Amino acid sequence: MSADPHCIFCKIVAGQIPSKKVYEDDELLAFHDINPWAPVHILIIPKQHIVSMADVNEAHAGMLGRMMALSPRLMLDLGVTGGFRHVINTGRDGMQEVMHLHLHVMGGPRPWLKG
Repeated sequence: MSADPHCIFCKIVAGQIPSKKVYEDDELLAFHDINPWAPVHILIIPKQHIVSMADVNEAHAGMLGRMMALSPRLMLDLGVTGGFRHVINTGRDGMQEVMHLHLHVMGGPRPWLKG
């Protein structure tokens, strides 16, 4: 599995930076966003360092599907029953702040800080 020693998310995967984890398996990690836009705001990331959606290919299809399929279960586990939102920012022009692929999953009662 590839990692970038300078990437904050790779450091979270490696346990070098703490996070409030909600899920982990061999391929994925999910944790609460430190600057949430909504009452429940988690990030689902691949443990493998992939910079952005612009870098995915057919070999990543299963992993991407697992990220999307995992999100409803995690939202339900976290008490979100009225709906939620998915966001994947891609590249600097797409407002991606951390250059490691990540899926924002946001939910909970409105109003939200952003979104």
